[in-house]
Amino acid sequence: MTVQPFVPRDPRAPAVPRDPGPPSTGGAAARPPAAEAPHERRVPAAARAALGPLAAVVADPAATDVFVTADGAVWVDRGPGAERVTGMRLEQTAARALAVGLIAAGGRHVDEATPCADVRLGDGMRVHVALPPIAWGGTAISVRLPRVHRVTLERSGLDPATLDDLRGALRERRTVLFTGATGSGKTTLMAAWLSDALASDRIVIIEDVAEAPIAHPHVVALECRQPNMEGAGGVDLARLVREALRMRPDRLVVGECRGAEIREFLAALNTGHRGGAGTLHANSLIDVAARLEAIGMIAGLGPEALARQAMSGIDLVVHLERGPDGTRRATLGRFALDGRERLRVEPHGAGPS
Repeated sequence: MTVQPFVPRDPRAPAVPRDPGPPSTGGAAARPPAAEAPHERRVPAAARAALGPLAAVVADPAATDVFVTADGAVWVDRGPGAERVTGMRLEQTAARALAVGLIAAGGRHVDEATPCADVRLGDGMRVHVALPPIAWGGTAISVRLPRVHRVTLERSGLDPATLDDLRGALRERRTVLFTGATGSGKTTLMAAWLSDALASDRIVIIEDVAEAPIAHPHVVALECRQPNMEGAGGVDLARLVREALRMRPDRLVVGECRGAEIREFLAALNTGHRGGAGTLHANSLIDVAARLEAIGMIAGLGPEALARQAMSGIDLVVHLERGPDGTRRATLGRFALDGRERLRVEPHGAGPS
């Protein structure tokens, strides 16, 4: 393994000015305001030891993701996109040992029989690994890093009108679905929104792997558990939604809707549990309805039944997109029914739904 010292980019260095381009009319451009960052991310000692040669890369406060590819190359994303770390490459044996050690540090096991696994380390660091032969050519490691600075609605970069809509939704206990592609910032924005809830609100959040940084005095966080090597002991999202309903949540939150849990979540939203939130992967605001229909089919919900429940239970859709330069755009919408009684999304403010 060849490892050269990695020096994180100095956060005090002036940023290179970017041409903002022409004004956008398709949504709210989200460019977080500049903020002074610490020289280094604080990583707990146990996580730092497990990260091994990646620890110096992870310490960069600007980093959002770190990757190891099949050829042993190390990549880091600081916002605009992944860049290769010069002078750092892991040999195959070292990459595999690193992957196994990271998963073990999170209390799980990975080998040829179970070649894929993900865990949470430290304060929200999410690690996923894939071993050969599933990862063709060599071990693949992905590390998703929490933000060094907590993002608030004020520092989200959203325009005043969008912020007013979000604050109004929070105040009026409306349920919001945050959508977007991977890395678009939907979980971060959802956490910032929930962080502004009343201190008396009891927030219960269910996630596959806990990662939403909600800064609130009363949060109950539930995390899925994978089955053991005998296939027993697993606890999935659908079950956790049912368990959460017994905890008297004021705001029920599902970190990522992707399967059978959508049935339980929509049922809860339609039986008095208002003011919650969820996230959903979708490529555009228009695609949200089709994505929900596809997930509903997994849960045994037909398109018409899902449309009625989503219309009644979800008040606002906030779709985030990330541009090539790292800027984020937010577009708001509401669910409506089309002529076939199927779900569609219309832009917020386009008329009654």
